[in-house]
Amino acid sequence: MSESAEVPEKPVTWAELFFDLVFVFAVTEVSSLLREDVSWAGLGRALVVFVPIYWAWVGTTIHANTTNVDTSFERIGIFATGLCSLFMALAVPGAYGSRAVLFAAAFLLLRVVSLFFSGPQQSFAFGPMSIAVFITGPARLISAFFPYPILITVWAIAAVLDLATPILTRRRLLSMRFHPGHLPERFGTFIIIALGESIVAIGAPAATSAHLTVDVLVAVAIAFVLAAALWWVYYVFAASAIRHAMLTASVRTDLVREVLSYGHLAFLTGIIAAAVGMAAVVAHPTHRLEIGVVGLLFGGCALYLATFGYTRWRMFHRISIYRLAGAAVAVFLIPLAVYVPAVAALGALTAVVVGVNVTEHLVVRRRGSM
Repeated sequence: MSESAEVPEKPVTWAELFFDLVFVFAVTEVSSLLREDVSWAGLGRALVVFVPIYWAWVGTTIHANTTNVDTSFERIGIFATGLCSLFMALAVPGAYGSRAVLFAAAFLLLRVVSLFFSGPQQSFAFGPMSIAVFITGPARLISAFFPYPILITVWAIAAVLDLATPILTRRRLLSMRFHPGHLPERFGTFIIIALGESIVAIGAPAATSAHLTVDVLVAVAIAFVLAAALWWVYYVFAASAIRHAMLTASVRTDLVREVLSYGHLAFLTGIIAAAVGMAAVVAHPTHRLEIGVVGLLFGGCALYLATFGYTRWRMFHRISIYRLAGAAVAVFLIPLAVYVPAVAALGALTAVVVGVNVTEHLVVRRRGSM
């Protein structure tokens, strides 16, 4: 039996939207860290710091979903977690060096604040927040005083454990009652934040260029079309599908974990990676791209498209044929993209994503006329 009649609609509060502004800055800092090293190791380091930032947002969002946060007390709690998140974002550039302690301490303090505002019944319950307060948070802080190899190893393990806690605590989380319309809207907002970073990544190299040449403007135009196409993939069909799945799910906890929490982490990773690649194209549109940049640009879009295959199967047990096909084509183009000018590679990738959207539009229109 569906839970849809049990929980009334819940609007997003202004405090939550203000809280999101911190993560606009945080995503920018993570993108900057990735631009410094576009290798697999660089992507791994960026993910290790992005996971606790993202998990802090997820925890606050779920708390806002299950609690009335439109009170003075709860607003203070949201602003306090926002300040801790801001400290984490400020520490990202030196997270593996001089600012490691700041990053780890800010994360631990954030989780302590979150646990406090969750109420006494959550303080010692076995759940994501308590695990962060008593295990992964202290582990990050202690390892921040050790050399880099120990630090990165412990932080990577802590990130995996943080991500695993919803699985480990599933039985307890089953008792939570989620507002089905609120969560899809909130996670959709984070997608907009990441897409906003792609716009910044497109515009910044052009804005700081001494001369706006035709090739740069062409690269900006193509990159913008790609960003718009990524928006289209999510918001035209997927956003409403996620909302429908939440409204009709018999067990919302599993969808919150698998589609919203895990699925959107993959969406965001793909967008951030692609944004770094777009910035590189706009900066040098006539040059050939390094293989690492190609991997981020094409691989990021492939991950983004392929994740829809996972989320659609999880929600409806149906295969997202066109999006998976688009992901496969993007991967296939990776070894070819290093041999052509950057703007041409970007144009080919944009054609793939636009092609996915056009195909889906035609299929939906044909089905509607049948």
